[in-house]
Amino acid sequence: MPGTLTDLFVAPEAGAPMRRATEATALPGRGLDGDRYAAAAGSFSRWPSPGRAVTVISAEALAEAEAEFGVSLMEGEHRRNLIVTGVPLAEMKGVEFQIGEVGFRGAQICAPCKYLVRVTGQEDIFQALVRRGGLRAEILTDGVIRRGDAVTWDPAAIANRPTLPG
Repeated sequence: MPGTLTDLFVAPEAGAPMRRATEATALPGRGLDGDRYAAAAGSFSRWPSPGRAVTVISAEALAEAEAEFGVSLMEGEHRRNLIVTGVPLAEMKGVEFQIGEVGFRGAQICAPCKYLVRVTGQEDIFQALVRRGGLRAEILTDGVIRRGDAVTWDPAAIANRPTLPG
């Protein structure tokens, strides 16, 4: 069963508010057009490494964080680019997947950081997103992604993926 891209956010530079978009052009090896990481202007752009192109979090994880900790992350306060439903993000490290016409590969689990506490003022946000922070991913192919696009992957790729460090 495919998942769905339910929301999409970009920010032009580090610290700028996330802006909701209906679509974005994916730039392989860089990020989403209009986003800080595609422009090398993100908080972590000083330390280039694979997996900085895009961040993905599940709507289910955000709902759990709110239910368990009372943390509300509306309108991009989560600082993640893509919100998906029905996708096992915790199992997608090293797995290739598609969002609409664009290919991605899960790079690493996206742990929460203290920066979220500073920008939201919500002390419990760090703890709320432990094991719920989402996935960092590389963009493999160019194209446009849109809210409502299907998220697909080969379930066998999860079962057969190599054990990856980190």
